[in-house]
Amino acid sequence: MATFFTADTHFGDAALVQRRRSRFGSVEDHDEALIAHWNATVADGDEVWHLGDFAAEASRAHCAAMFARLNGIKRLVRGNHDTNRVLDLPWDASPVESARITVEDAAGQPWRLFLSHYPHRSWPGFWRETRHLYGHTHAWLPDTSRSCDVGVDACDDRPLDLAGILARQDAAGQAPEEMALRGLR
Repeated sequence: MATFFTADTHFGDAALVQRRRSRFGSVEDHDEALIAHWNATVADGDEVWHLGDFAAEASRAHCAAMFARLNGIKRLVRGNHDTNRVLDLPWDASPVESARITVEDAAGQPWRLFLSHYPHRSWPGFWRETRHLYGHTHAWLPDTSRSCDVGVDACDDRPLDLAGILARQDAAGQAPEEMALRGLR
């Protein structure tokens, strides 16, 4: 079983599809592409943490239809657009506002993660090398060596696994605020 992370799918959100116009011609194209990318990445037994904004401006029926078509064991960290039509979906566990989890990499090394829909400048475990994963910014906030936007706008419309997240964080290097906090600037 692998663990994946994503955010900001915004199924059924016509207003957001207008902003993603260069990638999708319609809400239907948008939703179908995201489902195809998700299912090409995630197997039935894999766990997926969705870090908020599963759907917006979509009916309960549309939310349920999208949810049913997605592979994996699905968990939700609530986002600002996740109303009862999303919260009432059959998530594997009750939706939460944030989560602290540990995921092992391919070599068996544990990695502590803090999951939230919103980006944080500091988070629980910040000083103990806990990594922070978030959505909400639609790729407007750059990754740092310990913080990563896992929203579909930042991740080629597909969920990321731990290896993908660590590679993105390594490529990001240290942001100026991280260097200042560590006395490196």
